[in-house]
Amino acid sequence: MDISKAIAQMKKNPGFAENVGMVLVHNGVVRAWSREDKSEVVALEVCPNQRLLQELREEYLKRSGIFDIEIFAKHGRFLPGDDLLFIIVAGDIRENVKPVLAELLDRVKAEAISKRELKVGD
Repeated sequence: MDISKAIAQMKKNPGFAENVGMVLVHNGVVRAWSREDKSEVVALEVCPNQRLLQELREEYLKRSGIFDIEIFAKHGRFLPGDDLLFIIVAGDIRENVKPVLAELLDRVKAEAISKRELKVGD
């Protein structure tokens, strides 16, 4: 997934220039260590629920000032440094866009993505 291309495509949508003053991007990357205990992670298995991702997208598109949202979640086994999750939120002003990205990211991670860390010896 190419962030620049995704944003360029979003900018082609009718009404973008008239309604958007901010585009925020989240780029989730595989860490080489576990959040739990800082132990080494050699790979991460990820399984996103695409239906739930779409439902969350639709829910947050209804928020005030939000013009468009794109969520790209990869499925499979990934190594430290690999990109996993992209969220793009476009909207009018930062007071509307920042909280939507933060809330949406937290919900995507908690509700729509399952993952399993693989450590040395797994």
